[in-house]
Amino acid sequence: MENEAGTAPDVAPRQPSWYRRPRFVGPLAGCVVLGGVLLLWPFGGSGGGGAAAPAPGARAHAAVRTGVTAALPDLAALIEEREGRVREHPRDARSWAVLGTAYVEQGRRTADATRFPKAERALRTSLSVAPRGNAEALGGLAALANARQDFRAAKTWAERARAAAPGRWTTYPQLIDACTGLGDYKGAQAALDRMLRLGSGPAVLARAADVYWERGRPEDAQAALSDAAAGAGSPAEEAAWRERAGRLAFERGEREEALRSFEEAVRLDPDQRAALAGQGRALAALGRTEEALSAYRAALDGQPLPQYALELGELYEARGLAGPAAEQYGLLRERVREDTAGGVDGALVLGRFEADHGDPAAAVRRLRVEWRRQPGTAVADALGWALHRTGAHEEALRFAAIATDRVHGGAVRSAPYVYHRGMIERALGKSAPARRHLAEALRLNPYFSPLHAPVARAALAGLGEVPDVEPPE
Repeated sequence: MENEAGTAPDVAPRQPSWYRRPRFVGPLAGCVVLGGVLLLWPFGGSGGGGAAAPAPGARAHAAVRTGVTAALPDLAALIEEREGRVREHPRDARSWAVLGTAYVEQGRRTADATRFPKAERALRTSLSVAPRGNAEALGGLAALANARQDFRAAKTWAERARAAAPGRWTTYPQLIDACTGLGDYKGAQAALDRMLRLGSGPAVLARAADVYWERGRPEDAQAALSDAAAGAGSPAEEAAWRERAGRLAFERGEREEALRSFEEAVRLDPDQRAALAGQGRALAALGRTEEALSAYRAALDGQPLPQYALELGELYEARGLAGPAAEQYGLLRERVREDTAGGVDGALVLGRFEADHGDPAAAVRRLRVEWRRQPGTAVADALGWALHRTGAHEEALRFAAIATDRVHGGAVRSAPYVYHRGMIERALGKSAPARRHLAEALRLNPYFSPLHAPVARAALAGLGEVPDVEPPE
């Protein structure tokens, strides 16, 4: 199989300067990098003085192979083209791999888990035709496993892809996601370091931003995402990076900045449903409830993720609208069942839902299994909170500490995680740490949840002021 790192000009043998000292690299550099990738593809130019515009399928092909977001119409064109190709040439391993990876991206963008079994069949067909050195199919299977939230399988496939083509930088984002999902933060950092030595450009910057955020470096994360958006090669790609930037801004409590990023993402790509859900969060935080409800409903229309249904249900509940909230919670359960049929692991979102709105004991059972399988920070937080909701506060605190302890990967300083820890400490009568963590949660993001942020404020007020005494030695 062709080694992508050997042909694409965005693969460099040295570490990019922005990584040694995080800063803005400027839009021109990013555009040149991605432009170089796109111009290498055989788009079928006219041979005249100017290059012909790439066809939709070619645009999506370039995006899929370089790990960036493709527009949904372009993805559909690529899939139609590759389906026709493999019908005529069933032993074309490259086309099977591209088709399978395109199915993964389409399923991820539309929350259509029925795409995933088709993706798996295509990718395994590619491997059966070309079992040796087929890094593209192996990387596609890693992407599929990550999309299904099966991080252990994703790590296995990513490591096989890396062994098949060590210089192929596009393998490393999948390895980073898998390591993060398994709570292996040293592994994620090592994969990032290797990726930075092999590649550069917007996709690398954006992936680095994810790791920076997880490691408690929000300024570096935001700078890297700004550079990625400036260097994007298509509206859909830029929209994806601006959506991520909006997410980081919201998690810092910056409502207006988050809303601007989300609105720009939707302007660039109306199919960017994650940005519509982000608008819902930001608008709710700004008190613009009706607009927030509309944004969430639009997001769910195009990408019916269980997480969006949970957020919309909690917004309804916070406004005292029990009926619409129950409708969204029912949709969440239905979506998890449908996703499970497509191989998606919905244990985390279902556990979070059950802990607050269903059966906390069932949430504990489900999340204990998930913790044994893939012990990431998000699972530690969810399991700790579910245990607290069943009254098992001592054990709950152990998991909440893992989710918020910098030594164990809790450097992200998530407001919901810190809130959960503070409420657990309050239940245990640990007033001083409870006061400290509840205050920190509200300082990180006073608007982290329309349902739980008011509870945090009330709990903090109930703990009273810090006693005016000398701290112990």
